[in-house]
Amino acid sequence: MKLDDVRKLHQKKYRQSLGHFLVEGEHLVLELEKAAVASTHWQQAELFVTSAYQDWPSPWPRHLISDKQMAQLADTKSPQGILAVAPLPSAANRQTRVREKAIYLHEVQDPGNLGTILRTLAWFGGLRCLLSPGSVDPYNPKVVRSSMGAIFHVPLETDVTLETLGSRYPQVACLDIGGDAITSVAFQNHDCYLFGNEARGVPSEALARLSAQRYTIPGAAAVESLNLASAVNMAVYELNRSVAQ
Repeated sequence: MKLDDVRKLHQKKYRQSLGHFLVEGEHLVLELEKAAVASTHWQQAELFVTSAYQDWPSPWPRHLISDKQMAQLADTKSPQGILAVAPLPSAANRQTRVREKAIYLHEVQDPGNLGTILRTLAWFGGLRCLLSPGSVDPYNPKVVRSSMGAIFHVPLETDVTLETLGSRYPQVACLDIGGDAITSVAFQNHDCYLFGNEARGVPSEALARLSAQRYTIPGAAAVESLNLASAVNMAVYELNRSVAQ
């Protein structure tokens, strides 16, 4: 890919039109290399390095560039001197795996929240992440960095509307105040777990159409609500804790 095109990948419209996104820094490049061992998709990346990383062993085509050029390509203020350009996942990524559950995020806005959630899903495994229209772009450099490489290991779909969930997942659960406790046995019996926007939650009429079962995370209620990433983390831990017992 030409350097002028790589620079454009800071913007979502160019990530979509060029079909690639930025992976910046030594740790993320290493995680991408790990993912490439198991997936031919990630083997199609390209590497851009400064002289500090010119001897980096890489399975991909490597381009040596100057520090000034790296500063123009990188999203961080003090780039390490290594970044990869990776292809966006294809439609094949939408093939659901056997016994796989889904986490649906409705209009999640904060890149840090999404990155943290992806790290949790990668840690436990067996979970697909679905993002509604209007959500932050998961291939935004801030999300990619905050995911610490988890984005390469979690099946991820974007622009999944609430209206399509019912046909894909017979049993949908929603995290909401006033529902049954997530420690209840029934919490395990759903195919998809729905979490709302950080400020607005999920439209009540949409939950009614989905016949979504409401669950809550028991607490002292000293504050109005939990952080979105914290709520997902606790729910996913509960799903896996019960399975492990």
